[in-house]
Amino acid sequence: MDRLDDLALFLRVLDQGSISAAARSLDISVAVASQRLQRLERSLGVRLLQRTTRQLHATPEGRLLADQGRVLVEGLDALATDLRQSAEGVSGTLRMTMSAAFGREYISPLLPEFMARHPRLRLFAHLSDELVDVVGAGYDLAIRIGVLDDSSLVARRLASNRRLLCASPDYLRRRGRPRTPADLAGHECVLLSGRNGRQDVWRFTDRRGREHAVRVQGRFETTLGELVRDAVLAGQGIALHSLWHVHEELAAGRLEAVLPDYRLPESGIWAVTPQRRLVPPRVRAFTDFLMEKLGDPPPWERPAARTSGAARRVPRARR
Repeated sequence: MDRLDDLALFLRVLDQGSISAAARSLDISVAVASQRLQRLERSLGVRLLQRTTRQLHATPEGRLLADQGRVLVEGLDALATDLRQSAEGVSGTLRMTMSAAFGREYISPLLPEFMARHPRLRLFAHLSDELVDVVGAGYDLAIRIGVLDDSSLVARRLASNRRLLCASPDYLRRRGRPRTPADLAGHECVLLSGRNGRQDVWRFTDRRGREHAVRVQGRFETTLGELVRDAVLAGQGIALHSLWHVHEELAAGRLEAVLPDYRLPESGIWAVTPQRRLVPPRVRAFTDFLMEKLGDPPPWERPAARTSGAARRVPRARR
C-alpha cells in the first residue's frame, strides 16, 4: 500500500506540475513528499523525475509508469469507493465540466432533482466553453457537444445535436432569402470561432444526397454562441446554430430557418468519462439520469417544446 500511495503522489506531482503543489493538495509537507518520491525511485531502481531550476519533467521511465500506473491507482480508488458506497448508495463528490450555455440552460435545472435523489452526494460543476483536460483536471465527467476527437476517454451519447441555419425576419426582408447554399456568398454571416479556428466553411447535403460546401464571410465573429444568437436576433446576418440553442426563438418567430431543404451534418451531445475499469456509482447514476432527462427525442424537440409556429419554421430531420 505504501508503494501505491507513493505512486498516487507521483501522479499528483505530474498533474499539478510541481512537488510543492502536489504536497499542498495532499496536506503533507514538501519534505515528506520529496522523501516519498525518492523512496519510490529507489524501490523501482529508476529515476522518474528530471528536475531543473524552473521545471519538473517526467523521464521516459516516469512517463511509462504514469501511463500504466494511473490505471492501477484509479482502479483501486474506484474499487474502494464502490465497496464503501455499496452500503451507502451514491455519495462522494461528483466533479463535472460542461459548456457554459448548455450547462446553464439544460443541466442546471436538473441538478436539484438529482441531488434530492442522492442526499449523500456533493457536487462541483465547472462551466466553460474551453475544452478541459478531463483526466488532468480530475473531473469525473464532461458533457461535450459536437464531433468528438479520438481519445482514450469513454463517451456515451445522450442526445442528437441537430443544427440549422437561421436569421431574423427583419434580415430576410432586407436582404432576401437564400434559395441554395451558393446564395450564402452574397449574404452577411455571423461566424463562430472555436479551438479548430474560424467555422467559415458550411457543408450541406441536398435531397438527392449531393454535398455542397460553401465558404461564408461576415463582419461579426466570436467565440461565444450566445453572442452569435444575439447578433442574429439583432438582424446582423445568418448563423449556423444548434437547435437546442435557438428553438424558443424559432417557436416565437423571432428567428426563421434558412435553407430548410438542405441538411447540415448532425453531431451529438455526449457524457465523456475517463477510461476506468470500475466506474464510480456517482458517475453511473448521473449518466443514467441524463439519459432519462435528455434522451432522444431531447427536450427541445419534444412536442411540449414546440408550438404550431415552430413546427412551420423548424425543418424536420430527414432519416
